[in-house]
Amino acid sequence: MTFNLRYASDTGANTWAQRRPAMRDLLTGERPDLIGTQEGYATQLRDIADDLGGGYDYLGLGRDGGDQGEHMAIFFDTSRLSALRSGNFWLSETPEVPASTSWESSRPRMVTWVLFRDRRTGKRFYAANTHLDNVSENARRHGAALIAGRLAAFGPLPVVLTGDFNSPATAGSEVHRTLVDRAGLRDVWLTAPVCGPAYATIHNYQALIPDGERDDWILTTPGVVAVAALMNTYRRAGQYPSDHLPIQARLTLP
Repeated sequence: MTFNLRYASDTGANTWAQRRPAMRDLLTGERPDLIGTQEGYATQLRDIADDLGGGYDYLGLGRDGGDQGEHMAIFFDTSRLSALRSGNFWLSETPEVPASTSWESSRPRMVTWVLFRDRRTGKRFYAANTHLDNVSENARRHGAALIAGRLAAFGPLPVVLTGDFNSPATAGSEVHRTLVDRAGLRDVWLTAPVCGPAYATIHNYQALIPDGERDDWILTTPGVVAVAALMNTYRRAGQYPSDHLPIQARLTLP
């Protein structure tokens, strides 16, 4: 699953306190093996970990360094996946410097990655999770190119990339072209033989837009087979858990 959680707020409409029960229902009902999350604050992530129960863990730093700011955290079911090593890098000209920015990025942007072993099969794979800039197209293009290079450096193991790319998954998107056409990743929404109904993934708590812009993606390296994909439209008493729809996919590793 890839899921922009919408950062926790305690004022106005759709506060975290209002949304948390719907988030709990959705995540505990689906119980994905792997969840790439965006925008989560540290306290919010701890709430989600508590709601998921002791069978889950998560990894990732805040984009402002340490525990500060929004996280690109990766949650995982510890009964299915074992984390072997992990790391973080920032989408800038100095990727190892926490909170660094470049290319007119409106704020720090980053990637969290984890090398996993599947406890059932023994197979290993990388998961990477990101959130590209919502303002600067230049930052999105450079960030996508940096991600492509870093993923290639992981070597021959399969990779699953989740994220909010703030770009439409269309042929006209430079970010999509960089990661799919040039880097050779596969967009599971386009390759899965079975998909649920398509909507704009950013709905802002309003009525869903059929066949709208898909800014949230799950990409994989060739060889990973997407069996099915779905946009989860769950609401609890009319309350969406986030202003984004999560996208889920069932994947088979080579």
